[in-house]
Amino acid sequence: MKRLLIANRGEIALRIMRTATKMSLETVAVYSDADQNAPHVRAADYAERLGGSAPSESYLNIDAVLHAAAVTGADAVHPGYGFLAESPEFAERCTDAGLTFVGPPAAAMRALGNKASSKRLLAHSGVPFLPGYHAEDQSDDALASAAAEIGYPLMIKASAGGGGRGMRLVTDGAHFLDALRSARSEATAAFGDGDVLLERALLRPRHVEVQIFADVHGNVVHLGERDCSVQRRHQKLIEEAPSPAVDAALRDRLGARAIVVARAAAYVGAGTVEFLLDEDGTFYFIEMNTRLQVEHPVTEAIAGVDLVEWQLRVARGEPLPLTQDRIRLHDHAIEARLCAEDPERDFLPQTGTIVDWQQPFGPGLRVEHALESGIAISPYYDSMIAKVIAYGATRDEARLRLIRGLEECVVLGIPTNRSALIAYLADERFIAGDVTTRFIEELPPRADGHGDVTVPAQAIAAAVLYALASKKGEFGPWTAWSSSHLPASTLTLGFDDGAPCAIAIAAERTGAITATVDGTPVRVSLSLEGSHRARYRVDDGPQSMLRFASAGDRTFLTFEGHTFSVTDRGRELSASGAAAGAGDGFLRAPMSGRVVAVHATGGETAKAGASLVVLEAMKMEHVLTLPVDVILRDVTATAGMQVHANDILLSYESNVGTAPVAT
Repeated sequence: MKRLLIANRGEIALRIMRTATKMSLETVAVYSDADQNAPHVRAADYAERLGGSAPSESYLNIDAVLHAAAVTGADAVHPGYGFLAESPEFAERCTDAGLTFVGPPAAAMRALGNKASSKRLLAHSGVPFLPGYHAEDQSDDALASAAAEIGYPLMIKASAGGGGRGMRLVTDGAHFLDALRSARSEATAAFGDGDVLLERALLRPRHVEVQIFADVHGNVVHLGERDCSVQRRHQKLIEEAPSPAVDAALRDRLGARAIVVARAAAYVGAGTVEFLLDEDGTFYFIEMNTRLQVEHPVTEAIAGVDLVEWQLRVARGEPLPLTQDRIRLHDHAIEARLCAEDPERDFLPQTGTIVDWQQPFGPGLRVEHALESGIAISPYYDSMIAKVIAYGATRDEARLRLIRGLEECVVLGIPTNRSALIAYLADERFIAGDVTTRFIEELPPRADGHGDVTVPAQAIAAAVLYALASKKGEFGPWTAWSSSHLPASTLTLGFDDGAPCAIAIAAERTGAITATVDGTPVRVSLSLEGSHRARYRVDDGPQSMLRFASAGDRTFLTFEGHTFSVTDRGRELSASGAAAGAGDGFLRAPMSGRVVAVHATGGETAKAGASLVVLEAMKMEHVLTLPVDVILRDVTATAGMQVHANDILLSYESNVGTAPVAT
């Protein structure tokens, strides 16, 4: 093994490259049209284009990947985690082409990578399962009949793949067929396989997974468990190792069952065996991911190993570096997934340009990303843009380090879930280690930590915009602030696309300004320091730093846990006479993506909450509805079309202003 092609993108590719370079391997990057200038492309020794921006035209195109390996002289392929990482066909074709495939054999993937077939394989192994349906008959009648026999609530799950895609919770038979259609559609789009299985649903379980590793010499070990219970839409957001709910005895039982699963399929390489842990301590096997996981850094932290290095050594035929009795787990690690999603809009995926990016640094912090200022987040790939991992001697030390790391993480230009992650980590139940997979949905309203922009924050933002405008000469020279009064002014600002807000500004000889927001005067002393930083003081409070970045007519700010955008709406209002708002008679796309289905017909009446358009973005399906009854008019959306954020999908008539809702 001399030259390694990484059949993946972004932070995944960069993570693998770091270890490959450490092991003196040359690296080959592959890229789509959307990624032609991406950091992982520039970091590799060689790079080769795969095709168009859509995954089906690039990262999922096996022929294109094998061609890239041939033209660049690669002799090994690492699939990363995602895309083709769990494709038996890809593993076989790499081997047939004379390439070393850094992953499990195709036969093991087929046996364990499909949830239904893995449960058939393990039926007599002693591995515990939830009651369910795993048979090959995929007809609607067979599945509906099985659902009635299992009872509700139940989960519909895509047999292939993972990441929460193709999963639906069904609470009664009346909604079963609609949920089945949706799960199949999403599974087909994500994995090319619409088969599903059914399982009895545990309503308040913990999600616990065990990292296993096996070599070609018959050695199999486990490296403890990870707790992945903090989830949204069945997608993990925060993972930690070890689990607060697992003691040494339970860890041994989980590890032993995980090894049974691996041995049943003659497994080789890295894999993750996932379990649901009930409130009484009973655990149930749910699936095995036949690849390295996104959350593997927390295991690396507590085990003191490099799991990618283990993968490469096993692929070269070497024995595992450690036997089970030599594996020691120390301290605690927690990982948070930073995603381009808007918590204020039910975590809708977001696209756009990152105007300013700064990663955090500090003791016990590790950041995995492929970001830089000016990079575009496209609708073609997953919404996760970075991972922040914290390690500490205790769980609380790791938790506090992670909160500090997220607070110091700067992502300006698009909404992210950063503030939501901070709120989750600071929640009393998380602090106590008492969380289940329903943790997020059980939080009270606005517990995501985003919320409305406070009056002091509005005043600070107004000061920044006033300072920038003064620097440009729009309100007078910035340097004159300390020597003379500038004219009193009123700024009409919009915060996070909210309603316009009039803020009165009065400058002082000292360089400070007083911003009056909703009748409340706030005195702000502000000093610009470079193009993206400012030092400020509110009233007689302490001096602090903020970061800002402008793109077009919008300025993004982050400070003291606040991250928001502000727009000078005065110019908009004077130009148009009124601010554009929701409920204007058009259903618009809330994000860029592909129209999967249209359930609307012009001239019909659509009931409140009815599915009108189904949009696929960042590998997830989003059902667009309206909250009131409307009369549909022109329907411009068609299945298969690509749309951009704010594109009109249909028009309607209603006496009530409404905005599209995505679920």
